[in-house]
Amino acid sequence: MNSKTLTDRDNKTESTARSGGRILVDALRKHGTDRLFCVPGESYLDVLDALHDTPEIDTIVSKHEGAAANMAEADGKLTGRPGICFVTRGPGATHASIGVHIAFQDSTPMILFIGQVAREHRGREAFQEVDYVQMFGPLAKWVAEIDDIDRIPELVARAFHVATSGRPGPVVLALPEDVLDGSTVVADAPAYRPSASAPAPGDAEALAAALAEARQPLVIVGGANWSGQARADFAAFARAWNLPVACAFRRQDLFDNRDAQYAGHMSLGINPKLAERVRQADLVIAVGTRLGDITTDGYVHLAVPKPAQKLVHIHADANELGRVYQADLAINAGVGHAAAMLKSLPPPQDAVWAAWTASAHADYEAFTAVPAAAADYQGVDMGPVINMLDGTLPDGAILCNGAGNYSVWLHRFYRYRQGRTQLAPTCGAMGYGFPAAIAAKLRHPEQDVVCLAGDGCFLMYPQELATAMQYGAGCIVIVVNNGMYGTIRMHQEKRFPGRISATAIHNPDFVALAHSFGAYGELVEDTADFAAAFERARASGKAALLELRTDPRQITPAVRLQQAS
Repeated sequence: MNSKTLTDRDNKTESTARSGGRILVDALRKHGTDRLFCVPGESYLDVLDALHDTPEIDTIVSKHEGAAANMAEADGKLTGRPGICFVTRGPGATHASIGVHIAFQDSTPMILFIGQVAREHRGREAFQEVDYVQMFGPLAKWVAEIDDIDRIPELVARAFHVATSGRPGPVVLALPEDVLDGSTVVADAPAYRPSASAPAPGDAEALAAALAEARQPLVIVGGANWSGQARADFAAFARAWNLPVACAFRRQDLFDNRDAQYAGHMSLGINPKLAERVRQADLVIAVGTRLGDITTDGYVHLAVPKPAQKLVHIHADANELGRVYQADLAINAGVGHAAAMLKSLPPPQDAVWAAWTASAHADYEAFTAVPAAAADYQGVDMGPVINMLDGTLPDGAILCNGAGNYSVWLHRFYRYRQGRTQLAPTCGAMGYGFPAAIAAKLRHPEQDVVCLAGDGCFLMYPQELATAMQYGAGCIVIVVNNGMYGTIRMHQEKRFPGRISATAIHNPDFVALAHSFGAYGELVEDTADFAAAFERARASGKAALLELRTDPRQITPAVRLQQAS
């Protein structure tokens, strides 16, 4: 379709009858959608038909709705615009719910469109009928069913606005079949514009006053949808004031980990010295983060509801302020406005906490030094593997992972340097990493995209190798194979030592699996062989899988089981 045809179509939208599917796809275009992820379903055939004539929207067909939703969520993280996902009713929607939950806890803009039964059949438990308002109510920022074809432009515009404004998050819209295949004349709504709260008068002065009284301050940065400018403004503030900065759980890409002010990652397996530093701080400035239970170690580092430390809490959502923590100074501001305010604060002539900041970074450097493997270690040692990736990959490389103990090595030993380079679910969803890596490679084909996945994590969505090959997403997935659900086994050993139950995995031949899809595949059984294998995977120019056989006794970088089975 040429540009003249597109212009003609745009000019007719206010005077020509269109199907509901056509109106919806035109609305997506109006709001800047250039890609969507789906598994096709008969419940939204009119949308699929409209997409046939809309080459401006790249339609990526996944092999499982859960993977499609994960891809859309990852795309929302990378672009700051709502990731778009279409699934069919019933089973399709329930499969996709994982992506909605991830987007909610990760504060990612996303819109899930679900086909629905015809309006005349509602309430009769028709084929695959679900009440999506009830089902997704606790998982999304807003859920609605479009029961009037003339309201499609209005409700889609609202969905984009809700998904991106304040604390970003997911929106779910159900689409009855008879609304999509109906026809009407209706105008498109204007393109959405996200809104963000800004600091109130006096907030900057109050924050500066709190800093003036501090002797051992600490900044915790987190939250979602940080633009390049916001990250630059925040970094300028931290450097000018020479403040130690810790990143919230799986938000390590918000601040250059090589920076002299970087103090580490508040995560599972936190540096004990960083945990102690949080407790010793006399002022904590939390920027963008909710201060969830992982970041605070079950609300231990910062007591609920009133921490021992003086707390300044800056967040985009007014409802988040005071919900868990009673801050000494609560500032309702989006991350962009907040970072600009922080940068505007005139720094002191000579900060009294210079030694405090230097020791925080020294503690981080010591904690991230790769330890030597145990004398009886067997297989690939993940410490040197992550160290090699850290020294080899360019600053803009995107690292993806799901859930599992294997991720502790990545979070501890890899240094993130640029924003939007960490795709990892804060809700701890297994299987996320590989679909996210496919979405990332499609969004940034020029960048290195590497997924780390445990064997159990990868087996959630191995069929997406077909999607990667179909669309030329040449990402690399490193499957860390220890033959078990490692995190659960670790907890099992703590509570029921020696009583192994349901945590062993009988794995396929991962390399043969990759080859069956036409992807590159290679087995690595020795640490010394990894670097060359990784370069061969990069050089293959297509989706690649490296299976790393690791010692199942090494359950974390610091903890070793007495026996593997």
